[in-house]
Amino acid sequence: MALEFDTRFDPAYGQSVAVAPDVLRITARNPSPFTFHGTNSYLVGRDTLAVIDPGPDNNDAHLETLLTAIGGRPVSHIFVSHTHRDHSPLAARLKERTGATVLAEGPHRPARPLRIGEVNPLDASADLGFAPDVALAEGSLIHGDGWTIRTVLTPGHTANHAAFALEGTDILFSADHVMAWATSIVAPPDGAMADYMKSLDSLIERDDRLLLPGHGGPVTAPRKFMRGLKTHRKMRERAILERIRSGDRRIQDMVAAIYRDTDPRLHGAAGLSVLAHLEDLVARGLVATEGDPAIDGIFSPAG
Repeated sequence: MALEFDTRFDPAYGQSVAVAPDVLRITARNPSPFTFHGTNSYLVGRDTLAVIDPGPDNNDAHLETLLTAIGGRPVSHIFVSHTHRDHSPLAARLKERTGATVLAEGPHRPARPLRIGEVNPLDASADLGFAPDVALAEGSLIHGDGWTIRTVLTPGHTANHAAFALEGTDILFSADHVMAWATSIVAPPDGAMADYMKSLDSLIERDDRLLLPGHGGPVTAPRKFMRGLKTHRKMRERAILERIRSGDRRIQDMVAAIYRDTDPRLHGAAGLSVLAHLEDLVARGLVATEGDPAIDGIFSPAG
């Protein structure tokens, strides 16, 4: 199944955009190769609101745009999908301004314990000081003024990643797990490919009709698109196995071949994605390495 990305998107900086009944999108002006045009924050409700992913705290403009869109209405809840610095840091200041309760799966943590001597290269992108007022479990229901939001845990991109379903609407706020414009980065030790694939399967089993992601525009045919994502990951896995069988032993050589048409600025992230696949392949007994899989490890066919 071919995977077609949709990069058509107007961020409408400084404005709120209606994307569904009683749902507004506000996009932060923090564009990059990893964030596309910027991080999407969402306002849910009509009279008393919820905010989903308040965004980065790198300037006052996004906070002021959010407050303008809120328009003096009460904000009861702030939902945070995960603790990367482009999604969660503004929660603290928004809570100060609104008195809302902050909810998330939990603080930032790696998907697996760090190995002896290992340094997490992704700490710089993590909001390590974040702690929610309320920790959300799978299926947690939060009732607001005219809306109910269900937590759908989707570890993979990060260990604490969550999506949020707007009950009764067939809408899922998919954050960074599923985005129309690109695949999600899965980079150890923050993320894990086995977790990502399992979470993807759990979303495919749902009957959501519209996904509103953390970056870029909506996913309007979720099941078809997510099946394409799954096929894409399986194809990437096969490409890694083929490179190893052809004699590649290091991740940098696999990246040079597999991602030769990718923006070189993303090759570092691509290397971590390959490592995520290799961790899974080693665990499944399909690839061998000495010791634990590592970014500078030597890999060979199993058996």
